[in-house]
Amino acid sequence: MSLYDRLSDALAASEGLPGEDEAHIPLDGGLHIPAAVLIAVTDRPQPGVILTQRPDYLRSHPGQIAFPGGKIDPEDVSPIAAALREADEELGLSPDHVRVIGTADLYRSGSGFAITPVLGVIPPDLSYSPNPGEVADWFEVPLDFVLDRANHVHHSTMWKGAQRNYIEIMWGQRRIWGVTAGIIANLSRRLEGVTA
Repeated sequence: MSLYDRLSDALAASEGLPGEDEAHIPLDGGLHIPAAVLIAVTDRPQPGVILTQRPDYLRSHPGQIAFPGGKIDPEDVSPIAAALREADEELGLSPDHVRVIGTADLYRSGSGFAITPVLGVIPPDLSYSPNPGEVADWFEVPLDFVLDRANHVHHSTMWKGAQRNYIEIMWGQRRIWGVTAGIIANLSRRLEGVTA
């Protein structure tokens, strides 16, 4: 069975499982802004996931590890279209290279975003052209490593006057945490056993 079929079957079989949010209410009390990210899984014997590191000077989530993605624009016909557009803008990952499987659990961040994760399979070893205004670096991390709950370390801290719980996943010197780690934790529940 192909990686696409395995991921597709696992996503469909786990539909309706409850996902976890970083927070149900944005810290500023405002509404959630619709956004989408692409979880691009490389089709290789040991599948990987493409992640980016945001530049330190960005206003939202500076320096953090993230999936390619961003706000859903009015011209985007769907969250899937938004995720594909953002991946193309940020990494030069053409939508033609992405076999979209579907969407995973909506994730509401404390920073005010309602994020739709879009799961897709891409060929391995593509060449990327990162946009330096949005991407400081990119890398591939093994899918089985990020999905393994043994690698999900739970933390708690005070932020802007509220108790915040978050997950941290360390991949070498890369610290995957916050929204990205939360989306990965939700996906881990949905795709349990798919890489075995």
